[in-house]
Amino acid sequence: MSAAGRPVTIADVARHAGVSASTVSYVLSGKRTISARTRDRVRASIRALGYYPHAGARALAGNRANVIALALPLRDGMHLPVVMQFATAVLTTARAAGQDVLLVTADEGAAGLRRVAGSAMVDGLVLMDVETHDLRVPVLRELDRPSVLIGLPAGPLGLTCVDLDFERAGALCVEHLAALGHRRIALLGAPQAVYDRDTGFARRTRDGVALAAGRHGLSVPVRAVEPVYPAALAAVEGCPAATGLIVHNEGAVDHVLTALRALGRRVPQDVSVLAICPDDVAVSATPALTNVQVPAARVGRLAVTLLMARLAGAEVAGTTLLAPVLTDRGSTAIV
Repeated sequence: MSAAGRPVTIADVARHAGVSASTVSYVLSGKRTISARTRDRVRASIRALGYYPHAGARALAGNRANVIALALPLRDGMHLPVVMQFATAVLTTARAAGQDVLLVTADEGAAGLRRVAGSAMVDGLVLMDVETHDLRVPVLRELDRPSVLIGLPAGPLGLTCVDLDFERAGALCVEHLAALGHRRIALLGAPQAVYDRDTGFARRTRDGVALAAGRHGLSVPVRAVEPVYPAALAAVEGCPAATGLIVHNEGAVDHVLTALRALGRRVPQDVSVLAICPDDVAVSATPALTNVQVPAARVGRLAVTLLMARLAGAEVAGTTLLAPVLTDRGSTAIV
């Protein structure tokens, strides 16, 4: 801000440096050769006054806006605290790389991507809440901006994707319970809206559970659960014979445990419970839950790192799936 309390302008910088406003513009854009002495004086004034050129001026300087877009999934069925773990990691990693972040809501869909990519506003895009047959994917293939998907659509060839290996995570949960002798297992999954959209992480988890169950000769029913107590209670009551529950729904974890207590079912003495969720969700539950970690912060950081590499012209892996890690916190037991 200037001494008058208004934003610093090019004119302020020009007066401070003793040059014309056009000279400041040329230093910013690089369109004309300016002597090193004048260029250094202008840059010193920019630093002294705290002037920040707008995105359009930065774009002129090197055909870069130094802004990336993040498509944030503010939609039905998404658990906002976990969404924000991903988003915070993207934001902090981007800022450390000198990038600003423009938030675009996922409900804008393909039109939103075309809008921001068709202008000089952003250099690249990070997309969350990727559906198996995501309508945004064909648009990404058409755009002249690099992108990274946090998620894995069908047919990811030519795309850069990063995520937890949710299929393996689902399988790991079944294998853990089966090794403890459980034969009656149920998956308490995402809200129905998430399955209706065929969201990738929910589908891949369900597929992994089914594949592992088949290998062990088991049948694992899947119940979509809304993140409210009545729905969790109905889901638990609907699995009266289950000795093992896999919860893949961060917003329903506490409700499921409350429902079990209300029904007089002890964890792990009467029923084993494990979750696919961030560690903080598992640790704060009562009792603390054995879980397969959703490494939201790590995935968000990696997405930005891959995008910055692509912006620099480097070759990166097409798909990076992080191996799931199961942490035993004593909420599962031998039957």
